[in-house]
Amino acid sequence: MNRLAAIPAPALVLLGICSLQFGAGIAKNIFDVLPPSAVVTLRLATSAVILLLLSRRLLRGLFRKHRPADFAVAVAFGVALATMNLSIYEAFSRIPLGIAVTIEFLGPLGLAVVLSRRKLDLLWVVLAGTGVILLSRGQGDGRVTVAGIAFALVAAAAWAAYILLSAATGQRFAGSSGLAIASLVGAVLVLPVGVSTGGTAMLQPELIAIGIVIGLMSSVIPYTFELEALRRMPAQPFGILMSLEPAAAALAGLVVVGEVLSALEWVAIGCVIIASAGATRSQEEPREAPEA
Repeated sequence: MNRLAAIPAPALVLLGICSLQFGAGIAKNIFDVLPPSAVVTLRLATSAVILLLLSRRLLRGLFRKHRPADFAVAVAFGVALATMNLSIYEAFSRIPLGIAVTIEFLGPLGLAVVLSRRKLDLLWVVLAGTGVILLSRGQGDGRVTVAGIAFALVAAAAWAAYILLSAATGQRFAGSSGLAIASLVGAVLVLPVGVSTGGTAMLQPELIAIGIVIGLMSSVIPYTFELEALRRMPAQPFGILMSLEPAAAALAGLVVVGEVLSALEWVAIGCVIIASAGATRSQEEPREAPEA
């Protein structure tokens, strides 16, 4: 019996969000001893190993069932996954968590607006842009840097690509097998960077243990919870709940890292959250629910 079935779907979404962002907070706390690229390597390696184990039955006879084009999509998915994770962790090392995730959220928000093409969505674009402008005004105190914003914007673009390639991969591969392949590709891509920057520090047992915890909290648990929630709730309320991620990141930054945001920065985060929720709510629900 699925133990997660006893938990309400909205609670699963919120728990997944908290797990992801507090995992990011734990990751940021060890950047002094292990650089972001090395932490990303441990995170992606952990999630890849676990997902490959969970998908081992689906992966049998994989090359007989799929064409080269299918694997090309999965590889592209892995590239997007690696780029998104590496960029956002580099942003975390330069700017507060809440600000980094808020800027990163422009990726899915922009994608939703482009796919919708409603006049009302112009309001959400203006509101999100206002939030980003307010956040960029914090450069004077040294807490917000141009490099940090740039890495967060790269992560935003990679997140938009991740969404599109995730859907394309899901159409070609059964269950979580496509994600397992993409996670393996992502782990292999960041491995040389992580090893070159982390060096022998990556072999310390305590850091490996923390990396595994980060991989579980930031990848495996959120994915599992979100997948279960999507089986039991429509995509629109799911998307609205996911809009709370910037606020959860700011809270995790406060609790885990001790990052105190100004009132203006909280207003900016609120602008992006409202814009994301509004863009999600304005989307039309499909007439027929897609198959899981």
